[in-house]
Amino acid sequence: MMKQISNRKLRRQKRNRFFGALYASIIYALFYIPVLVMIQFSFNDAKRNYSWEGFTTMWYGKLFSFRNHDLWEALVYSLIIAVIATIISVAIGVLGGVGLKKFEFRGKRFINLMLYVPIVVPEIVLAVSMLIIFMTIGIKLGMGTIVIGHCTFCIPYAVVTIKGRISGDNETLQEASMDLGANRLQTFWRVTIPSIMPGILSAAFLSFTLSIDDVIMSNMLASARQSTLPVLILSVNRTGVTPDINALTTIMVLVMVAGMLLLSAVQRARAKKEAREIAEMEKRISTMHSMVE
Repeated sequence: MMKQISNRKLRRQKRNRFFGALYASIIYALFYIPVLVMIQFSFNDAKRNYSWEGFTTMWYGKLFSFRNHDLWEALVYSLIIAVIATIISVAIGVLGGVGLKKFEFRGKRFINLMLYVPIVVPEIVLAVSMLIIFMTIGIKLGMGTIVIGHCTFCIPYAVVTIKGRISGDNETLQEASMDLGANRLQTFWRVTIPSIMPGILSAAFLSFTLSIDDVIMSNMLASARQSTLPVLILSVNRTGVTPDINALTTIMVLVMVAGMLLLSAVQRARAKKEAREIAEMEKRISTMHSMVE
């Protein structure tokens, strides 16, 4: 009887693992097959992405030619906006995350609830609202308005990400630092920031990705002279995306993947370092106890 129950349980586990693997495969296929097709057509020997006509690398050569000056100008413009928005969002995210996690004050619950409004509200609503505000005040549309618009949806993500990284151990380390003679500023830079650095890196990576990928806010708040790369690709898409744009997006995907792998490596190295430090501390404590005994 027990053997039959064990066999049924084993078959159920195998069936669950099979359907789990099948479900994960379908989800990953939906995510990554379009990316793989885009990478494939960046090597297509045709001016339009309608059919595969042969392998070539000429589009990567044309990508770096002077004919794509507008494409590179839009990319640089997007990178500058994304970097500025990331720096502002992470700086406010660190202060907001630490403040909301550590301190108690009136209106804290309301702020925590309102923090999710830019995440839940459709971006087109935020974009139209920002456009109305800028037009009413008389602010000229351009890089500054796009940066402000990007910060409106990057800051909540940064605050939530960093706030989730702060744990009870941080307060213990801060108290120990201040007991040893460090002031609040020294404790913040030497204890708090290093302890939440994985959350800061994750928030920075997320904010940069959201900013450089944005279309709606950038399209609504951009000037007539310059546009970001996603807006330019959207306008080109009306006549058909050429393989040189596929080549540029392929390079961007590879850079993003490399950044994710680097972030993961940094986090693993930091975890190993913390484990070694804890092991050394425990060894010293055990040595001191043996000496006392």
